[in-house]
Amino acid sequence: MRAPKRCGRAVAVLAASLSLSACAVGPNYVPPEAPPVSRYTKEPLKNPSAADTIRTRQGGSADQNFVSGADIPGEWWTLFHSKALNRLVEQALANNPTLEAAQAALRVAQQNVLAQKGTLYPTLTANPQVQGVLAPGLDLQSPLQNQFQYLYSLSTPQAVVAYNPDVFGGNRRQIESLEATTENQRFQLEAAYLSLTGNVVAAAIQEAALRAQIEATRRVIQAQTEILQLYNKQLSLGQIAGADVVQQQAALALSQQLLPPLEKALAQQRNLLTALAGRLPSDEVSETFELSALRLPTKLPVSLPSRLVQQRPDVKAAEALVQQASANVGVALANRLPQFNLTATGGSSATRIAQVTSPSAAFFTIIGQATAPIFDAGTLFRRQRAAEESLTEAQAQYKATVITAFQNVADALRALQADAKAVAAADAAVSATNQSLGLIRKQYTAGAVTSSQVLIAQQGYLSALITSAGARATQYADTAALFIALGGGWWNRTDVAPPPPEKDPLKIL
Repeated sequence: MRAPKRCGRAVAVLAASLSLSACAVGPNYVPPEAPPVSRYTKEPLKNPSAADTIRTRQGGSADQNFVSGADIPGEWWTLFHSKALNRLVEQALANNPTLEAAQAALRVAQQNVLAQKGTLYPTLTANPQVQGVLAPGLDLQSPLQNQFQYLYSLSTPQAVVAYNPDVFGGNRRQIESLEATTENQRFQLEAAYLSLTGNVVAAAIQEAALRAQIEATRRVIQAQTEILQLYNKQLSLGQIAGADVVQQQAALALSQQLLPPLEKALAQQRNLLTALAGRLPSDEVSETFELSALRLPTKLPVSLPSRLVQQRPDVKAAEALVQQASANVGVALANRLPQFNLTATGGSSATRIAQVTSPSAAFFTIIGQATAPIFDAGTLFRRQRAAEESLTEAQAQYKATVITAFQNVADALRALQADAKAVAAADAAVSATNQSLGLIRKQYTAGAVTSSQVLIAQQGYLSALITSAGARATQYADTAALFIALGGGWWNRTDVAPPPPEKDPLKIL
């Protein structure tokens, strides 16, 4: 019964060594504080529909107001009240391969963390051996006390328990580094969701803008064609000169030249929407978009600046890289300190299988080993310095990411303030040029103005129509850009179920 007691002592030694893992060298990570600012712009934020700005309310557009401190819905694109857009975003979230790749990258990081956690525990390895031994003969005595038996078998079933006490926390810092990598991948996935939904919305708005420009161009072409027909009739009656007809033909040809590039851009935009939905171009999406079918969100949530760093996926991903770099400093420092290893081997050894269970055949060994670097030409020290510089680099990159995030929000706010004025001015220009063209056409019929004045009025109307469509599309796009700049409300999202948490097999045991 001595062997069980001895094995118990070995286990007790290993258990005691666990208590040595009480500290971890290197810096302890402290999350950075939010920038001490209270607003995004130099002066207090002014709503686009403020009294001293131009108000817009036409064709699906409406007055917009900033709501400071309001939360952002997870499915922010539904605020445009377009069923077609909602369906397309759902298809993209379900089928886009970029998201599938980001999800797989997160699972890889999670598995690496679980694998690294195994280094904190002892390993148990079975190592059975069967040996055929030829003992020396002649004048030498056989180990079996039989001078005529020189060949025998030795059966040794044994198990090896190995443990590396994490005395200075190198393994735990490595786990912390991998956990930070997992956190980075998680927010990379959130950024992929945000980028995808933002791209779908932007592409849909751009398609609607192209359709509006194509429609405006076709309307002008139709009007110019009607005028050309009138000119030809007047030319046949000798009422106008041929030069008037030629000028109108040239104006019509110039307008017709605008259509092919717009139609090309529309076709390519359809291909983009199809690709975002995870389909091949031959399987084009059925959803189409018009500006008149989109409703402009009127209440624009503007998160508090102190919350922005917690809402932006790119900022959170950059923060995780800072924590990873901080943990790597601890790993590099621990590598310069002594490393310990404990190994316990227990089993039995006998020349017959039936005898391996005999207490007298049992054995065990315990080996403790420590290694410490004495001279390595400064390799480990330089690796520590490199890790420290990597931490400085990650911290600087984090600051740059935060500055860019605040810039994105400020740009979107400034753009929306200008968009309201631009839309109102463009709509006023469309109304004015349309009325002017109608009056000039009547005056031309009465012979009060020349054909050149009609041409000028036509071109002005065409330019106003296209400018109006572009201004409205920009207003929609900048509204979407604000939601994206503020983080897209991923913390409120319910459209995508998060992956189930991985279970630690060691905890199950």
